[in-house]
This record gives sequence, structure tokens and C-alpha cells, in this order.
Amino acid sequence: MKTEHKIALKVASILWVIWGLVHVLAALLIIPVDPQTAIGNIADAVDKATLVGEYPEPLSGILSQHGWNLGWFGVTTIVGAVFIWRGNMTAIWVTGLVGGLADVGYFVFIDLPGYANFIPGTLMTLVSGSAVILSFWVWLANRASRSLS
Repeated sequence: MKTEHKIALKVASILWVIWGLVHVLAALLIIPVDPQTAIGNIADAVDKATLVGEYPEPLSGILSQHGWNLGWFGVTTIVGAVFIWRGNMTAIWVTGLVGGLADVGYFVFIDLPGYANFIPGTLMTLVSGSAVILSFWVWLANRASRSLS
């Protein structure tokens, strides 16, 4: 593997660890709190006054399940980052699918409608996108070099 590919994987790994830690923190800001606070923590660009009111009881469970997903997405990308750092090509796919697809949903349903602030929300989408691009660049280069052999 070329030096620039090794460096790209290390940068991608660092980006995935950052992304993963932010999402584990997000889980901790969603699971243990009431629905109004959880929604405010997710949709941080929304005026908190518009969130005041009665929430159906099942919403607490739904939000906790969402927080759980954010937590395991984060842990999975952190573990994947270790393997990407070591040059594991399978980890590029698994981590990219978990973190990348999680952020596609976030981008479409929270970012685009304007429910979240740039930091940390949109920034984390850029972080995961950058990690995906860097690591898949290396994966494609590795695949091409194996085809030539």
C-alpha cells in the first residue's frame, strides 16, 4: 500500500473516531431525558418554545430507541476505525455502511429541513462523508492494484 493510502486511512480512522464519540454522546443526551429535552437535543436549531406541550407516552421509548441506535452506530464506527487504521479493507465497507447510511438519514430528515445547527450536526455529516471518501479511495486503489497483479 502506498504511503498516501496509509495516511488517508489514518485520517479516515481519526474522522470515524470523532464521529463515533459524538454519536455516543448524542445517545447519552437522548436516552435518559424526557421527550421534550431529547427532541430539543436532536433538533437544536428549533425554537425550544415550540417544543413545549404534552407528548404521547410511547415517544419516550421511540426516542430512547433512536438514542440506542446512535450509540451503537458510534461504537461500531470507533471499532471499525481501529481496523481501518490497520488497513483492513472489509472494515472500510462495514464502517462506511453503518456511519455513512446513518448520516444519510440524518441529512435528509433533519439537516435539509433545517432542524439542526451546523455544529455538531452538519459538521458530523461532513466528517463521515470525508471518512467514506478517503477510505473508499484507498479501497478502490487497492482493488485496482490487485487486479493488475
